[in-house]
Amino acid sequence: MKVISESTKAHYKAAQQSNWEGRASNPDMGNQYWYQEVKLLDLTSMDTTALVDENIDIALLGYVCDEGVRRNRGRIGAALGPKAIRERLAKHPVHFTNKRIADVGDVYCIEDDMENCQDALSAVISTMLKQQIFPIAIGGGHDMSYGHFMGIWDAVKNTDKKKVGIINFDAHFDLRPVEGRPNSGTPFNQIIKELRAEGQEVDYFAIGIQQQSNTRELFEIAKKKNVSYAINYECESTSHEMNVLKDRLTDFIAKNDAIYITVDMDAFSSAYAPGVSAPSALGFTPYFLFKMLDFLFASKKVISCDIAELNPSLDRDNVTATLVAKIVDYMVMNISKISSPS
Repeated sequence: MKVISESTKAHYKAAQQSNWEGRASNPDMGNQYWYQEVKLLDLTSMDTTALVDENIDIALLGYVCDEGVRRNRGRIGAALGPKAIRERLAKHPVHFTNKRIADVGDVYCIEDDMENCQDALSAVISTMLKQQIFPIAIGGGHDMSYGHFMGIWDAVKNTDKKKVGIINFDAHFDLRPVEGRPNSGTPFNQIIKELRAEGQEVDYFAIGIQQQSNTRELFEIAKKKNVSYAINYECESTSHEMNVLKDRLTDFIAKNDAIYITVDMDAFSSAYAPGVSAPSALGFTPYFLFKMLDFLFASKKVISCDIAELNPSLDRDNVTATLVAKIVDYMVMNISKISSPS
C-alpha cells in the first residue's frame, strides 16, 4: 500500500535538503548536529513496506497552512513556520540516542482548501502511527490539531486502546462553534462533537488559558463539554503550582489509554515567543513547558505531538523559531529516554 494516496499527493511535498544545512564538524566524532542526523524522505515514492524498512522511530511532518488563521481573522504567516523551524533545528547539536529521525516532508494548503490539507495531514499521521512511528507535526495554524487528532483516531479506533486524551498548551480554548467554515479557533470543538457522534468521549485539558483571551461564552462551552483547564496564573514553575497541576494531570492521564500533546506558541509570554499571531506578556515560560513535558512523557502514554502558530513574519531575531526548535529537540530527547507505549 502506498504511503501517499492519489488524493493526498496534491497536498504533499517531499522533504527538502535546502532546509537542513549547518556547520561542518569533525567526521571522527560522528553526527554532531541535527542536519547530519535527520533522514529526508519522499513518501510519494514509498509503500508501507519501504517505510518500515527505513527503521524510522520519529517523523517530523510540516503543516504548511495558515488559512484557518486567516478565517479566524488572525495575522497570517504561520504557513512559513515549518521551513523556519527546520532551518533552526538543523543547527542544533544532537544529544539524543538510539532514535532514528526522518523529515517526511510537508502537507500544504492549496489556495483556501484547508479541509483537504487537514485530510492529508490526517492520512500521514495515521500511517505513521500504524507503522509504530512517533509523529511530531510542525505548523502552521492550530487548525492542524483537527487533522492531527483525526489521524490519531483513524489509527486507534479499531484497537482496544482508543481512549485518547488531548493536552493543549494554549492561551485559547479553541472551542469556538463552527459558523460557516472551520478555522484555527474551532478544532477542539470539532473533535469533541465528531467523536461524540461516533459514541466516543474525548478528554480535553487546556493549559495556559488566559481569561483576557477567551470570552465568557467560551468558558461556558468549556463547562458544558467537561473541559479541564488551568489558567495562566496557575502555570508557574514553583513547586506548589507544579504539584497541584501534576496531581490534576495524573488523574487525566489515568483515564486515557494514550495522550496527544499540542503546543500553541501563543501560550508563552511574548518575551519568549514574539513571533505569533496573538502575542501576550501574560503567558508561561519555556521552563514550565519543559518540566511538564518531562512529567507527561514519563507516563509512557504520549503517542503524538505538534507545535502550532509560529509566525516567522512577526518573529524577532528568530527567537520564536529557535524556541520551537528547542521544544522539538526536547520532545525527541524525552522520547529517546523511554520505551514505546505498551
